[in-house]
Amino acid sequence: MPTRQTRGQKLFGVFNYAFLGLVAIICIIPFVHIIALSLSDNSAVAGGLVHLWPVRFTLEPYNYVLERQAFWRAFGITIQRATIGTLINVLLVILIAFPLSKKVESFKMRSVYVWIFFFTMLFNGGLIPNYILIKELGLMDTIWALVLPGAVTVFNIILMLNFFREVPEELDDAANIDGATHWRTLWQIYVPVSMPAIATITLFCLVGHWNSWFDGLIYMRSAENYPLQSYLQTIVVEFNFQTMTATEAERLAKLNDRSVKGAQMIVAAIPILLVYPFLQKYFVSGIRLGSVKG
Repeated sequence: MPTRQTRGQKLFGVFNYAFLGLVAIICIIPFVHIIALSLSDNSAVAGGLVHLWPVRFTLEPYNYVLERQAFWRAFGITIQRATIGTLINVLLVILIAFPLSKKVESFKMRSVYVWIFFFTMLFNGGLIPNYILIKELGLMDTIWALVLPGAVTVFNIILMLNFFREVPEELDDAANIDGATHWRTLWQIYVPVSMPAIATITLFCLVGHWNSWFDGLIYMRSAENYPLQSYLQTIVVEFNFQTMTATEAERLAKLNDRSVKGAQMIVAAIPILLVYPFLQKYFVSGIRLGSVKG
């Protein structure tokens, strides 16, 4: 039976909606401004006339971006990185979280291994040892330098571990009685019932790989091997003309660099914006169920 809200509860609800609405507007305004810049004429952008709506609408910055080979090469490297990296991340998270989710009676060293993984969340080898390791392994300038250093994500392991512990023990017992191996129990029982958590972890890993830019700058010696975000960093922050051909530089001179930067950022954000709606329905349930137990 629904309870009647008091006046204080109603005011609190109104305040919450107003506050969250204000935060949402503050987050959206910069994105809208970038879209307006990317669709505005050179003179309007240079004159500071563009705020939240395009002035003298044009698609020329997008035509310039879509015809740039360097942009699409970096885009392809990021697609490759996000695909391979996410698959490796999710696979390792499942394989590690499954045994760690068992009780101490079944896996006596469980707590020790959990603490070892947790320790790596607080302390790591540091940037220079990681760089030396990647260099000595001969991974510089390869896609594996971007994927392997972050292959095991401990936060996601803890999330998945807690989700596995929520799976009813009766399912595990029934599988044992039927003679199922641990491998078969994992892939035919635990994984199918854990899709919300797996979808959440997939989203975390995908967004993490898509947005990473710093490792591309330090592990890639050639600008031709930069992933998309590293490439964008070089043109948005540093504006490195070494990545441009003479024809591209000549076309850029007729455009406003802020419009071109905005167009590249919008195009780079489109794939992740398209993927998110398909996974967001699992996001809240995956986080909530994976955080029930510590």
